[in-house]
Amino acid sequence: MLTRVLALLAFLCASVLVLPSAAQAAITGQSATNTATTVTYQFGYTGSPAYARTYIDTDRNPATGLAQNGVGADYLLENASLYRHNGGGWSWTLVGAATYSAAGGTARWTVPRSNLGESATPNDADLVFQVESPLETSAKLTHVYSGGGSVTYAPTTENFANPERGLYHHTGDCDKNDFDLATLRGYRDSQGISLVMCVFYLAEFKTSPISQAALDQLRQQLDTVRAAGLKMILRFAYTTSTDGADASRTQVLAHLDQLAPYLSGNKDVIYLMQAGFIGAWGEWYYTQNFGNAGTVTAADWANRKAVVDKILNVLPSTRMVQLRTPKFKRTMYSTSPLPAGQAYNGSALARLGHHNDCFLASPDDYGTYEDAAVEYPYLQAETAYLAMGGETCNPNPPRSECPTAKDELSRFHYSYLNTDYHPGVLGSWSTGGCLAEITRSLGYRFALQNGTYPATATRGGNLPISLTLRNDGYAAPFNPRGLELVLRDTATSAIHRLPLTADPRKWAAGATSTITQTLKLPASIPAGSYALLLGLPDPQLSSRAEYAIRLANEGTWEAATGLNKLLHTVTIN
Repeated sequence: MLTRVLALLAFLCASVLVLPSAAQAAITGQSATNTATTVTYQFGYTGSPAYARTYIDTDRNPATGLAQNGVGADYLLENASLYRHNGGGWSWTLVGAATYSAAGGTARWTVPRSNLGESATPNDADLVFQVESPLETSAKLTHVYSGGGSVTYAPTTENFANPERGLYHHTGDCDKNDFDLATLRGYRDSQGISLVMCVFYLAEFKTSPISQAALDQLRQQLDTVRAAGLKMILRFAYTTSTDGADASRTQVLAHLDQLAPYLSGNKDVIYLMQAGFIGAWGEWYYTQNFGNAGTVTAADWANRKAVVDKILNVLPSTRMVQLRTPKFKRTMYSTSPLPAGQAYNGSALARLGHHNDCFLASPDDYGTYEDAAVEYPYLQAETAYLAMGGETCNPNPPRSECPTAKDELSRFHYSYLNTDYHPGVLGSWSTGGCLAEITRSLGYRFALQNGTYPATATRGGNLPISLTLRNDGYAAPFNPRGLELVLRDTATSAIHRLPLTADPRKWAAGATSTITQTLKLPASIPAGSYALLLGLPDPQLSSRAEYAIRLANEGTWEAATGLNKLLHTVTIN
């Protein structure tokens, strides 16, 4: 016994003095599950460590038990043995053997709940996982018990590509510069970027129909984006000159009729459309036909609204349109923000979002805001349900630095931002230490927290499930998104998909959402063991894994299938 105590004391000293290193990171896919009578802990590791450990803080009080990475461990699992802490430093009593396996890079324990002083009454515990050597210690994971089969999921801070959110690339005029397939794929695979911007200029057609060659160019660009597994932010414009040499209202409406089949036929890879068309760069300020340099008459507003109404008419109703300033929507449609009850109903108010292409550039963002006292609250309420994004255009410290950037990106629910411009602003975020956080947080970021699932079910019977997740992003998704529970036969890999009724667009930024549903199993499903997975496919591209949403958890994502493992198996009889 003395030898054992001395060995553990030596380990304690090592664990206190040696901090885990990112280069040694070996622990992944941490999970904790339970039945009414047992708990099971599991994680993945690399290499061949001599020891695998789980520290268990059953009272969730870091001041009691052994202090270890933010928990106070009341129990310790080390390889096949369970120990109880005696108090007063490193002092343990052997409780007994634990069911333990370590094979294929996975450590797994199952122990009776009663051995941890825990009954079938729901409770919870904090966990820390560890391997040695080299020494690697995980972050804290909280396991929420249930009376049935419960799984607690570990979050990740990894930056990864997810559809319809994040940084985007804008590298040239889309009507002239062809997208390169390999380059676009590199954005996704190497940079975690899933969006590109296409500003398609119609300079040659201000007084004539769009040529078939130009329409073919647009189709080609959309096809390349689709082949690469990305989506497009789309805008049309006539000029890059401050002389505002654009087209007349009549010509713009005629062009939109020509564009209609291309917009409809490619809605799967059109993320959203910016109103564009009017003025220099399609930003509505310098214009020869719609009220120039801020001098806009009632007739000009009517012409502007006619263009927006036409865009809404020809663009499929599942896609949103963005306006350059809050004033535009407030003048043409309503001064009141979109009510929650009208979100996603297909109306003009529910489809008109906002973009800011001079984010943080000056006190009013170069004219983006006319009256911040009114427009800030309006925009904050609107963008809870509508598209918001843009780009920076001028270093303007301290406003353009991290504190204000993070506040306004979150407050106004930004889903996307240009990674190519302005380098001075983005560089300040990098040196200021917030760029990685901003990159992760743009748009949605869903992380599973826990789930409860039955251990068994019957063909033709019910399958009740409940899972909780948190949206740690700045925004919710705003395009339609599928949601399904997937059952995969562990013997044959056959797939069975059961639709879930929850709407991911309603998983609000910064909020926790719970999905509770009793599903009906088909009577024809074969008996057997089934792994549970969660799918969030794109309704328009359901066969493309790269367009499915990945959850921000350790050890759950399957890149090949576009499914998220729920780390639970159910037996169907």
